[in-house]
Amino acid sequence: MKTSLFSRIVIALTAFASLAMFAWPLLIESSGADESRVAQTVFIVLMPLLLVVVLVEFASGGLDSKQLALLGVLTALNAVIRILGAGTSGIETAFFLIIIGAFVFGSGFGFLLGSGSLLVSALLMGGVGPWLPFQMMAAGLIGLVAGLLPKPKSRWLELLALVAFAIVGAFVYGALMTLWNWPFLAGVGTDISYLPGASLGENLLRFFKYESLTGGLLWDTGRAITTSVLILLTAPALLATLKRAASRAGISRKAS
Repeated sequence: MKTSLFSRIVIALTAFASLAMFAWPLLIESSGADESRVAQTVFIVLMPLLLVVVLVEFASGGLDSKQLALLGVLTALNAVIRILGAGTSGIETAFFLIIIGAFVFGSGFGFLLGSGSLLVSALLMGGVGPWLPFQMMAAGLIGLVAGLLPKPKSRWLELLALVAFAIVGAFVYGALMTLWNWPFLAGVGTDISYLPGASLGENLLRFFKYESLTGGLLWDTGRAITTSVLILLTAPALLATLKRAASRAGISRKAS
């Protein structure tokens, strides 16, 4: 019981640290940070966090060798699936498997599946850049929260919960990815620019205007539609398959 509690605490701290990385424009009063330096700092923090999550999951019994192998297979599969969409015009194919996998296997598994999938796909596509650590953490957060969704007994309610979360998660992911580099891209001296030292409410309003005027919301809508459609098409078969795999691998759906 203590190890399970410790695992939950580590995952919660990881989520908090991840959100702080994205929300830095709202937490500091200077806009002079260099983008590459910010990304390097995130990488330095990110890698130990991922390692800690894996080690804690092992120590608490959340992952054994079979479960880690299953995580590797799903990560590799999802990395390849992501190449089919790669976010073009809002068509993002990676998140349906992250959400379904996390829903079945739990938050810790979902966090590692989300962050690992985007890392591997970026390496395969040559998409490594300052944005990658933020993509990994945002996808990890989507998987983490998906693992906390209630597990209704009705298949239709399961499907409804997954689609509803997919829609919300698509917009949350887009907002997080826009937030971290908003000060760099919005320029200065406009109504949509980041204003150092301004109140939280004012900067949030400016950020919403930036999202609306630059088409970020439309892009996120495309991601929400794509993910929802893929869940509707694949969830009935995937849920049954992954639940059988979870049972054989000894993964409890109540585990974090």
